[in-house]
Amino acid sequence: MKSFQRTEILQVLIVVIGLAAAVMLTRVSDARRAGVQRQFGDEPLYVSATTAKRLSLAFNGLASDFYWMRSLQYVGGKIVAYEDSQAAPSLGLDILAELDLRLLPQLLHISTTLDPQFMAPYQYGAVVLPAFNSDDAIELLDQGIAANPSAWRLYQHLGYVYWRRNDYHKASEVYATGARLKGAPEWMMAISARMKAEGGSRGAAREMYVHLGEGSNDEAVKDMVTRQIMRLDSLDDRELIGRELSNYKAASGRCVQSWREVAVALRAGKLRLDSTGAPLDPSGTPYRLTQNGCEVELDDRSLVPKR
Repeated sequence: MKSFQRTEILQVLIVVIGLAAAVMLTRVSDARRAGVQRQFGDEPLYVSATTAKRLSLAFNGLASDFYWMRSLQYVGGKIVAYEDSQAAPSLGLDILAELDLRLLPQLLHISTTLDPQFMAPYQYGAVVLPAFNSDDAIELLDQGIAANPSAWRLYQHLGYVYWRRNDYHKASEVYATGARLKGAPEWMMAISARMKAEGGSRGAAREMYVHLGEGSNDEAVKDMVTRQIMRLDSLDDRELIGRELSNYKAASGRCVQSWREVAVALRAGKLRLDSTGAPLDPSGTPYRLTQNGCEVELDDRSLVPKR
């Protein structure tokens, strides 16, 4: 009995000491984090996907979640650092091309190798990776399709990546393949046909983003989709406004001096106008006249992304 009690006491002491050490390490880490956060974010990963899977033993799912969360924190930290260096706030995922996300492909690859059926990293990679390296996105999704051959959403994401790189023929093929899988919605085949006919059109782009947003539970992805649809709507607006400005110049021999001179025509085109007659972009910010009233641009205050 005494031997058993000594063993119990020893085990409790080990747990207490371990917890105390964890608390001390956390405090030291927190104290140093402010000064090394940016450098730490780009430290190389010394564990490969295969090694991580072997070390995780029977806890592959938990390990996969860890690397998935680290992926999100990595991108989030980069965005915060970018915002801190800019006079104006960023637009979330819209500024990915300006960030150095060199570790993200490896982080996502490790997460999906640990748990090949975990869909969130595949979708995130499809949205984020093409901003700086579409080859990494294709490799990740090919890996996902090999592990989940009946998952039609992976074909949707892969088709989106090929569409982003303007390879409309390949995008059409991928959508058609996914459309033949059990459970795939009818719009998959419809988009396949549209890719062949008008892959680079705004209408096709809008449909792509709508379905991408509908299939995502990630708020960052939904926000990116919303902004990209705003951009497409704004391009339509500016095309209409540009025509009216050209018509006014052709009729009067000069460019407009204020929005009021074309307000009636713009209102007839179903554009929203403010009290001065200026048309509003999809974010509610007035468009700006340029080139002495001959052309139109987004205002610097606008929340509509420029690309």
